Amino acid sequence: MRPLTFDDADYAGIQPHVTLHHLDLPQILEDEYGGWISRKSVKDFVAYADVCFREFGDRVLHWTTFNEANVFALGGYDMGFSPPGRCSSPFGFINCSRGDSTYEPYLVAHHLLLAHASVVRLYREKYKASQHGVVGINVLAFWYEPYTNTMEDLRATKRANDFYIGCFHFGSFDFLGINHYTTIYVKDNPNSLKTDTRDTIADMAATFISVSGGELVPSQLPVIPWGLQKLLNYLKEEYGNPPIYIHENGQVEPRNGTLMDTPRVEYLQAYIGVVLDALRNGSNTRGYFVWSFFDLFEMLDGYKSGYGLYYVDLDDKELTRYPKLSADWYANFLKGKNVSGIIPNLKVKDYYSS
Repeated sequence: MRPLTFDDADYAGIQPHVTLHHLDLPQILEDEYGGWISRKSVKDFVAYADVCFREFGDRVLHWTTFNEANVFALGGYDMGFSPPGRCSSPFGFINCSRGDSTYEPYLVAHHLLLAHASVVRLYREKYKASQHGVVGINVLAFWYEPYTNTMEDLRATKRANDFYIGCFHFGSFDFLGINHYTTIYVKDNPNSLKTDTRDTIADMAATFISVSGGELVPSQLPVIPWGLQKLLNYLKEEYGNPPIYIHENGQVEPRNGTLMDTPRVEYLQAYIGVVLDALRNGSNTRGYFVWSFFDLFEMLDGYKSGYGLYYVDLDDKELTRYPKLSADWYANFLKGKNVSGIIPNLKVKDYYSS
């Protein structure tokens, strides 16, 4: 039997969802004009998308312009923890040698939105009639829960949602992609507006309190599925119930070779369960992806942690993959089989209270 090729994808029941930009602007464009801080990036991105639509549009129906556009602007140009690592003191997570956290995140976000809207227009005018695809944009979407029921914390939570989601949610898209992992509590912080120099985070006038202890890469995420359910309901109520694809959702664990990843099974069963609840409540969620199929190089943690359903042996020159317990659970779930026997004593509903 010959190996499965890209052309066979449809016959295997696979529908590819392609992301055009995932932190990966060519270095030559960074060197030439500064990448996304320059408006020249918009024209180059549209030309790149045009090539992708022309060459692959007969086999790809779902296109996402930017992965985590909000985090790319903040992480890359305010805090500096992600490419291209631009920031300015005292805001960066690292000692950046270049950048300005006070305005570059806003400038980059503006250029990302211009590029996205231009690509959507290109696709609709040139390709949609023949290819019948859709184009969306992706954001990292925590659920923000008020730390208290005071009006101040409620307003701070609204500001956090507007900064992280609202700024990137506008008319030029066919769907909204979200990456969701956990819930964060929000407390009002009016003092951040009184400083002489501010960045995007300070402009929100909010303090974020993480349930997982505030680590950039926690050893394990708390299981808070009601946060995803509230997020999907918020998108339905606040933004007219747009089509939603959950592009990433999953549990992190130290990459230690164990195949008995019971916490990941508990996490997935709980979160997939509330997606079903949201659908029954009218959410226009169209699809769900686990992050990730196998352990890989994670942006913030390299090979120290993993989200995969399969363990990859990096000491083996063949890079052999080994299925974890979660792979067995998820495969049976997708096939509609009874998954209760995989972890007999699992009590998912224990996680469902806010």
